[in-house]
Amino acid sequence: MQLKTTQKIVLPPSADMHVHLRQGEMMKLVTPMIRRGGVDTVFVMPNLQPPIRTVERALEYKSELQAIEPNVNYLMSLYFHADLTPEIVANAAKAGVAGIKVYPQGVTTNSDAGVVSLDGFDAIFEAMQEHDLVLNLHGEVVGTPTDGLTHEEAFLPTLKSIHNKFPKLRIVLEHCSTAAAVEAVKSCGPSVGATITAHHLYLTGDMSNVDPHAFCKPIPKTPQDRDALIKAATSGDSKFFFGTDSAPHPLAAKSAQGKAPPAGVFTQPYATQLVVRAFEDATERGIIAESDVTQEKLEGFFSKFGRAFYKLADNSGSKIVLERKGEKIPTSIQGEGLEVGISRSGDEVFSLSWQV
Repeated sequence: MQLKTTQKIVLPPSADMHVHLRQGEMMKLVTPMIRRGGVDTVFVMPNLQPPIRTVERALEYKSELQAIEPNVNYLMSLYFHADLTPEIVANAAKAGVAGIKVYPQGVTTNSDAGVVSLDGFDAIFEAMQEHDLVLNLHGEVVGTPTDGLTHEEAFLPTLKSIHNKFPKLRIVLEHCSTAAAVEAVKSCGPSVGATITAHHLYLTGDMSNVDPHAFCKPIPKTPQDRDALIKAATSGDSKFFFGTDSAPHPLAAKSAQGKAPPAGVFTQPYATQLVVRAFEDATERGIIAESDVTQEKLEGFFSKFGRAFYKLADNSGSKIVLERKGEKIPTSIQGEGLEVGISRSGDEVFSLSWQV
């Protein structure tokens, strides 16, 4: 597909398998943005304040989201914690919770209640395998060198160890960010997959002059890692699927002088469009060939692979239509006393509409 000269692309709705929708006024502002980015299904992160640790709270949160935007399928998750039990796992599966998310303690936003190590949780993994819940891993090791560039690679032996012990347990390595992680996921069986974000398809690991609206954890790595992710996303390999990790923060917090910005890249209103733009840029740089970007591969990465991994039906009804109209990403979105900056503002992207 010659993206640079393509004027129109029609795709099934995207399934975004990693989103942060927050709570309170922020939730009210960002949840309506889901469909603007061409998405009709989202896997919702549980790192609220306090974290979502019970089935009851997960279902309550889902109702809150549905009240704001009822035309989205919300896949809910629990927060992995030290007091998790096989009984909670069984109840979560029965209630339709889709997965349980692991956060290394203190490594990212609202992760202070996370775990330091995954040793000693075999009974939980056994129960998750039995009840077919997805294990969602923020794959970093706390305590490795502080630049963050090696945190994910140091985690990969843990990923492989869990998979070897529980080969039928569905595992997602969230926001895969290194070439080593791509190869590790490929080497595992079909029960292991990975989400790839838009911002990791653009950025590299030079954090010396970071744009606060492009800063997220795990941080982007080297150009070689970025290119490996682009190739994985356009490979047609069903192990790799779309997950924005869209994570809004107030504009004031992201732009504050004298301190590091909070980790989070907000891309939700342009979720699908930004990835297509990244693919277009990659073909111009010669990282991938125009023939690597096909209708079938776009449909797979954005929609079909993630839905299949989570055992959802294909969405064969509505379509999203991407058209080249010169639209540029605005600086921010605004709500009641709240403003959130959008990553890559000013970039020209396809305009998106829905076709029923």
